[in-house]
Amino acid sequence: MKALVCHAYGPIENLRVEEVPVPAPGPGQVRVRVRAAALNFPDALIVQGLYQVKPPVPFSPGAELAGEISALGEGVSGFAVGDRVIAASGHGAFAEECVVDASRLMPLLPGMDFEQGAALVLTYCTSLHALKDRANLQPGETVLVLGAAGGVGLAAIEIAKAMGARVIAAASTPDKLALAREVGADETIDYEREDLRKRVEELTAKQGVEVVYDPVGGAYSEPALRVTAWRGRFLVIGFAAGDIPKLPLNLALLKERSIIGVYWGDSTRRHPAEHLANLHQLAGWFAEGKIRPVISERVGLGGAADAIARIANRQVKGKVVVVPG
Repeated sequence: MKALVCHAYGPIENLRVEEVPVPAPGPGQVRVRVRAAALNFPDALIVQGLYQVKPPVPFSPGAELAGEISALGEGVSGFAVGDRVIAASGHGAFAEECVVDASRLMPLLPGMDFEQGAALVLTYCTSLHALKDRANLQPGETVLVLGAAGGVGLAAIEIAKAMGARVIAAASTPDKLALAREVGADETIDYEREDLRKRVEELTAKQGVEVVYDPVGGAYSEPALRVTAWRGRFLVIGFAAGDIPKLPLNLALLKERSIIGVYWGDSTRRHPAEHLANLHQLAGWFAEGKIRPVISERVGLGGAADAIARIANRQVKGKVVVVPG
């Protein structure tokens, strides 16, 4: 079978599409014929050795996929060969076949195609976990979403709106802001051309926002923290800008703000019942039309490395889907 392979941690351009053996599922695992796999920012970090999870090399990147079960490992129950599924693989999805723990599978939702299924898990589960489980977002509160046109940013907008919140979306270009408005943002800020802090104060009558959703880091984090309201919650999602900010802790003290880390991957292992409840919630919202993954581009395995490089450089809107076939 064909797969995108990382032989050593390093530059993204070293990734190659190669012929590799078809993997055999072990106990408690299934093999999935990959029909679509979605690209996420951590894929760019993992292949460079910059992520907190480091798979043994060689490996294929790609953390989420949708497809059909092609083989069952020993002890697997509740699934059958041919079942259409969504899987959070962690890595290995940018290939024609991928082995996944059965505990990381869910059935493809009714009315959902493979590409939508592949684009659902990481971004929407991360955003729902952040806003519901970590921030305890309430109806009527205001959320400031940084990096609003990326995969997690767009998911955060849709989820915050489904939870009854007002959303201010911040991004770096007019076309990104237009996309944020399309998925439901109430207000937008171009933080490359506007003063983020001043605009949030204008949009909130100087009251600030109850929740900041920050997958960007870098220079935008401190002004976003400064416009968080009394007892506001600042969600640390990631650092797409490349720099981990050093925030003055007196900003937390002055308004009893909370700085909250969000690590969805580890939370699913520590709190599986919470994760399952969130999946059911997302399934309900999808059925109601409240959430819909924004797929901006489709590439084959041969285009996956270039797409990873572009997401590393923040040149991607929505979700890029890799279609191995």
